[in-house]
Amino acid sequence: MITIDLLEKYGAVKKYFPKNDVIFEEGNLPTHYYQIISGEVKMNNYNDDGREFIQGIFYKDQSFGEPPLFLNQKYPASAVSVEDAQILSLPKSNFMKLLEENSSVSIKIIENLAQRLYYKSVMAAEMSTQEPEHRVLKLIDHGIAYFNFKKDENGYLINFTRQQIGDLTGLRVETVIRTIKALEKKGFLKIINRKVYR
Repeated sequence: MITIDLLEKYGAVKKYFPKNDVIFEEGNLPTHYYQIISGEVKMNNYNDDGREFIQGIFYKDQSFGEPPLFLNQKYPASAVSVEDAQILSLPKSNFMKLLEENSSVSIKIIENLAQRLYYKSVMAAEMSTQEPEHRVLKLIDHGIAYFNFKKDENGYLINFTRQQIGDLTGLRVETVIRTIKALEKKGFLKIINRKVYR
């Protein structure tokens, strides 16, 4: 989103987080802007029963955790590396200076936040009332645009595990597996070498 050169010009530092490492914890106050160079990061929380709910998944060139940074509010979720990740970390004061001095970057950040808000609004409405098949298809269809899934001769490769689909939709993984198989039988999805395509 923001070029590495520009972030480093304002003092960003590259940090390495091995798989399952916590980048920041729910309840902490934000101190930095984070942008992924490589790897994958999820923002999650756990309910009282210990069940994980994934708030979002972020990939290369995406940033995460900005709303609390702007609001000076505590993080509503933790950020955890899903796989080994290299991340640029920029102190909040430097990030604000970067935005003040680079209006085109400010507009990109606003567009990114608006896209996330739109995605969350659409998904919240879908997840609260719909059947599993509808939930899974909506997540996949929004994911194609929002997460930039790659397309090949089989269609769009859905880069979520069954567990992640469950954690993003509030469904149990067993329900997700049955639902994906049902959607394949109906012709909405393809399963090739255990990978899901739309």
